[in-house]
Amino acid sequence: MTKMFFITIFPEMFDGILDTGVFGVASKNGLAEYTVVNLRDFAVDKHGSVDDYPYGGGPGMILMAPPLVEAVEKIIGENDMENTAVVLLSPYGKAHGQETASALAENKKIIFICGRYKGIDERVNDLVVTDRISIGNFILSGGELPAMIVADSVIRYIPGVLGDSLSRDTDSFSSLTGGDCLDSAYYTRPQEYRGLQVPDVLLSGNHKRIGQWREQSARNRTTRYRNEFKKQG
Repeated sequence: MTKMFFITIFPEMFDGILDTGVFGVASKNGLAEYTVVNLRDFAVDKHGSVDDYPYGGGPGMILMAPPLVEAVEKIIGENDMENTAVVLLSPYGKAHGQETASALAENKKIIFICGRYKGIDERVNDLVVTDRISIGNFILSGGELPAMIVADSVIRYIPGVLGDSLSRDTDSFSSLTGGDCLDSAYYTRPQEYRGLQVPDVLLSGNHKRIGQWREQSARNRTTRYRNEFKKQG
């Protein structure tokens, strides 16, 4: 079983999410377990303080080191550090992708630190963080949504969660699409819709030709829609 922990000051953001989709499937089948940890339970005072002004001045507030480090240590203390990843969602993290999702899925325990405000005390990075992940070159109000996105992508790599793992491995950016190529175009019923027809090859029953068509379709779509991968066209 993979255990996931989400450290946040807004635990209510996870309400309902962890019971639906692949989250729900993994949980109901005993393949994953989720714990949402309220950072304010580790506050430094009776007022629930977990943030403070930055040394040296400047705008914004910083999440303090003691609450975050002690929250992580409590989780690790109850569940030893072996096969555990402590993930900080941050703009300076490694760009998230299928390869990262697959690697994280190898861990038995994954702790997501959901930052807020201007950032976190750098000593959290030094003391407990093992992985830093970014979901893109833009800023959100906190790490909760990125944590859910990364967790969803990881859960798909837990054996037994998906009914057909081949479906996952042929998704865009997955192993069977070369890692930096989009998936091919797909069609389903009806055969004709508003003057647009399903390509004849997909109705031919010739699996070799269909496979070749899908490979070419994937290359064409990558060239058309993703400029940064045009070299694959």
